[in-house]
Amino acid sequence: MPPPDAFSTILTSEGIVSAEQLAEVVRINSTTGKKVHDELIRLGYAPAERVMKALAKAHRLKFVDLTGVAVPQEVVELLPESVARENSIFPVSVDGGSLHVVGCDPTDIDTHDKLRFILNRDVTMALAPREQIVEAINRHYGASDGESADSMLQEFTDTAIDFTETAIEQAASQVQEDNSDAPVVKLVNLIITEAVQLKASDIHIEPFEDRIRIRYRIDGRLVERDNPPRRLLGAMLSRIKILSKLDIAERRRPQDGRIKISADGKDYDLRISVMPTNHGQTVVMRVLDKDNIKVGIRQLGLSENDFRNFKNLIRRPNGIILVTGPTGSGKTTTLYASLNELNRPDTKIITAEDPVEYYLAGINQVEVKHQIGLDFARVIRAMLRQAPNVILVGEMRDTETAQMGIQASLTGHLVFSTLHTNDAPGAITRMIDMGVPAYLVASSVIAVMAQRLIRVNCVKCKQPFQPLESQIEAAGITPEMLKGATFMKGRGCANCQKSGYKGRLGIFELMVMTNKIRELAFQGAATQDIRKAACSQGMRVMYDDGVQKVLRGITTFDEVFRVAKRVEA
Repeated sequence: MPPPDAFSTILTSEGIVSAEQLAEVVRINSTTGKKVHDELIRLGYAPAERVMKALAKAHRLKFVDLTGVAVPQEVVELLPESVARENSIFPVSVDGGSLHVVGCDPTDIDTHDKLRFILNRDVTMALAPREQIVEAINRHYGASDGESADSMLQEFTDTAIDFTETAIEQAASQVQEDNSDAPVVKLVNLIITEAVQLKASDIHIEPFEDRIRIRYRIDGRLVERDNPPRRLLGAMLSRIKILSKLDIAERRRPQDGRIKISADGKDYDLRISVMPTNHGQTVVMRVLDKDNIKVGIRQLGLSENDFRNFKNLIRRPNGIILVTGPTGSGKTTTLYASLNELNRPDTKIITAEDPVEYYLAGINQVEVKHQIGLDFARVIRAMLRQAPNVILVGEMRDTETAQMGIQASLTGHLVFSTLHTNDAPGAITRMIDMGVPAYLVASSVIAVMAQRLIRVNCVKCKQPFQPLESQIEAAGITPEMLKGATFMKGRGCANCQKSGYKGRLGIFELMVMTNKIRELAFQGAATQDIRKAACSQGMRVMYDDGVQKVLRGITTFDEVFRVAKRVEA
């Protein structure tokens, strides 16, 4: 063991942290009992890699960078997943009878001894940052068959206990006491944790006659994960309802709630929706990750020209900017990215949302409550008396809301809102169809942006790919466009759950209101005429934006064809 001050000496002598910062952390840790290296990283005083390298040097251990490291499956299988996750350790190689593992706490001798006992072999330790270890565990164990949730479900399937009403009530009382050893408690926790680790946006728990189907929505596509026995439904529902503070006894009416959880060192909000079906109550848990709304406008995926235009538009003092697209097309993310850009001490921003999904620091958010008559129009009316600079209206659903939004823009406010239309020109005719006078639409709307989300190629496994001639022809790609093209496609790996795609990006069409388009809107022109005018003045349609992303190797034709269709301007 090194002398007690070896780590501190290295930290200060190599300039990783100052003596004052170190003293502050030591003082905090004397009361909390936490590790010095963990607190230095948590407080952001030094990068995790530099801290762990210093710790490895102090303890005369090897430092390992796990970024992108691929470990053979036979080595991974030597260490049970539950042991790896519980102790934040990961196996990297086998040398004769010795297993080399990577951890993040060199002082944890108990874990070292426990590993030797469990595995019945010599174990050598190296160090790596905790985030890298968690990421490596998710990458390697996520693709294997022996996961904790699976083994637990196998236990339930093998144990033929029938969950009667009495058993369900007992399970409910168990979970009410927050007994984390209760099997159903563990199962629900594992389902939620796994969904978070796989970056799922929703968890669907659906009862059928003989089974419960569990599906995760990952990058917009539903993936079936587990099929627990039907007899677990009552106990699982009780656990979820207790966590979200819902009435366990209510089985006939829909219910809504929220759960706050921590997973992998981050806080998440789950929005719970329970609905009765003919086979029992079905649950959808929406995973709300606060990091999703920290995205800037640059990260949305706008082309360089659209990015410059949009940045200029949101700096305008008044007018309406509409974002359109179907449910799940990323409209909320785009709006929040715009608000983040404008959120400064000299700007007052008020939002009216149904419901408020993410809480934004420095912004006044109002939740619409229809049951007490607090609808969008009434909230906007009250907003205007609060003297805001920027207003966000969650959705323009009816004539009154649309007219109130227009009045707000005409009285010197910048208004953001959404509409459910298929393209940008369609938003103008939709507002006129809703009963808003054409002259008001023409004078108040300054831009409409339509969008969809497409999955992007996995960076770990994407490789050059030559599409078929028929695909190139169907996409309308000219020989000139092909000259600088770099087609890529993911072959599927552990990082992307064998799908070839990881993450999503937007494809957009941004229609800026010019004099010509205002004139057409004032005349109540058809959508096709507005589209032709917009395209002649430089608007790139969504489909063409998607094709440009295919030519740059960001995504594939299949993804673009799935969400957008070729439009003749």
